[in-house]
Amino acid sequence: MALYIKSDVEVAGMRIAGRIVAGVLKRVAEVVVPGITLKELEAVCIDYIRSAGGVPTFLGYRGFPAGVCISVNDEVVHGIPDSRVLNDGDIVKVDVGVTKDGLIADGARTFFVGRVEPAVAQLVRVTEAAFYEGLKFCRAGFRVGDISAAIQRYVEAQGYSVVRELHGHGVGVELHEEPTIPNFGKPGSGRKLEKNMTLAIEPMVNMGGPAVRTLKNGWTVVTADGKPSAHYENTVLVTDDEPEILTGVVEPV
Repeated sequence: MALYIKSDVEVAGMRIAGRIVAGVLKRVAEVVVPGITLKELEAVCIDYIRSAGGVPTFLGYRGFPAGVCISVNDEVVHGIPDSRVLNDGDIVKVDVGVTKDGLIADGARTFFVGRVEPAVAQLVRVTEAAFYEGLKFCRAGFRVGDISAAIQRYVEAQGYSVVRELHGHGVGVELHEEPTIPNFGKPGSGRKLEKNMTLAIEPMVNMGGPAVRTLKNGWTVVTADGKPSAHYENTVLVTDDEPEILTGVVEPV
């Protein structure tokens, strides 16, 4: 993987891609109900991306067979949409990549399906809050380890565990760029952040232990103990001041 410090023109293009990602995730929140299938949910995402003039980045990436990743309950990431039906009480993670005019943004959310058990809902809330703990350090002069340590510290203080085999990453010109951003680490370690780096910050948090395994399909990662996992991701612009969430504003379509 290569490191790309973005030009202001590239950042402007990534904002457009990021707004499409935000719009997709907003649309998913409107349609996730018990009874919808994963393939139907995928179709909603792809239709939105294409109607906004984007391309689903994940489709065909390294052979991935779907336009978005949709992962249910103990599936951590890289779930392949199929004919399964979502049921009341499930949680579903939708991870979306959008390419627009050659520039890429990446984001994910964990959605409630109907009424979710309070303990599972708390897992989802902690995962989102962990992202914002890491976001505090997405400024020029801090290091990757500052982001990683902040996420780990918060998650473990709440009694959960972070997945260690999967990481955040740079994004923009390519889907996966340097630097790699673990969700655990030591403050002050790793690469120093520079203005106009664009990072996919993505806590993956398990209710049980941190161990995971990959299913026979070669893609879907699940918790080893079968307990639920949550995922929250945004593409973030590193600045000298407040970081900017590029996947936080919906693009009108």
